[in-house]
Amino acid sequence: MDLSVIVDHYPKLITGAVTTLKLVGLSCFLGAVFALPLAFARLSAVKWLRSAAYGYIFFFRGTPLLVQIFLIYYGAAQFEWVRESFLWVVLSKPYWCAIIAFSMNTTAYTSEILRGALQSIPKGEVEACEVLGMGRFKMFQRVLLPRAFGIMLPAYSNEVVLMLKGSALASTITLMDLMGAARTIIARTYTPMEIFISAGFIYFILSAVILLLFHQLERRVNRFRVA
Repeated sequence: MDLSVIVDHYPKLITGAVTTLKLVGLSCFLGAVFALPLAFARLSAVKWLRSAAYGYIFFFRGTPLLVQIFLIYYGAAQFEWVRESFLWVVLSKPYWCAIIAFSMNTTAYTSEILRGALQSIPKGEVEACEVLGMGRFKMFQRVLLPRAFGIMLPAYSNEVVLMLKGSALASTITLMDLMGAARTIIARTYTPMEIFISAGFIYFILSAVILLLFHQLERRVNRFRVA
C-alpha cells in the first residue's frame, strides 16, 4: 500500500467528488420537479394519462442506468437531424447527457415514492380537508403534499444515495467525476488498490453525510407526528 500515491492525488479525487455532487444535486432537483406531475399522472382517473406515466416509469425502472446513459450520449448522435438541431448544443456534451439520463431515471423512482406516500395518507385526513371546505388545490398544497413529504423522506434518502453511487457510471462517457478521476489516476500510476480504496472512502463519507442530513430533516419535518 503506497500511501504517497493517495496523498499526491487526493486533490484530484476531491475535485472529482465536487463534480459528482453537482451531478447528483442537479439531477435530484430536476427529478423531484418532474416527479410531482408524473406522480399525479399515475394517480389520475384519465386512463391514457395513467398508462403513459406507467410506461415511462416501467421503462426507466426496468432498464439499467448505463444503457440509458449510452442511449442518450451515443444513440442521439447517430441521427443527423439531432446533430443539426439546437439540441446538439446540449447532447454533444457528456456532462449534460449525464444530467439528462440521471434526471430521467430518478424522476421515475421518485414519482413512485411520492405516489406511495400520497396513497398512504389516512383517508380521515382527506375527509377532514373536505369538511373544512378546502378545494383540491389547497388540499394538496396545505395538507397532502406536506404529509407525503414527511412520509417519503426515508425512502427518498435511499434514492439519493443510490443516485450518488450510480453516478460513478458517468465516467463511462469520459466525464471526470470521482470515478473518472480515479480511473485516470490509476491509468497513470498503476495503483488500483490505493486509488479505488480512496474513492470508495469518499463515496462512503458522502453517503453518510447525505443520510445524516436526511435523518435530521426527517426528525424536523415529522416532529409533530404521533407514532
